[in-house]
Amino acid sequence: MESALKPFRVLAYVVGCMLLILCAAMVLRYGFGEPALSKITAPIHGGFYMIYLVTVMNLGMKARWSWPYMLGVMLGGTVPFLSFLIERRVTRRVQSALAAAEA
Repeated sequence: MESALKPFRVLAYVVGCMLLILCAAMVLRYGFGEPALSKITAPIHGGFYMIYLVTVMNLGMKARWSWPYMLGVMLGGTVPFLSFLIERRVTRRVQSALAAAEA
């Protein structure tokens, strides 16, 4: 479980940052008529989000999460700033489970 936590944490931050950049790009695109940044950012965010989904599945299967919980974590990459909050909560949950397993 510990080996699956680090890739999840990295990708949660990457997806969160890319989503914030994508939001700024959408403002530029639809507010100011500048589509260049969104044409670059959207596929990059989409690719990282797909990898994020795989890491959530990997961690969720190892941690034996319920499907509704796993889906909630997956949706964390779709709302700005939520992936940062989800990452902290998941990290605490996994570390607590690891500590309980060691005790």
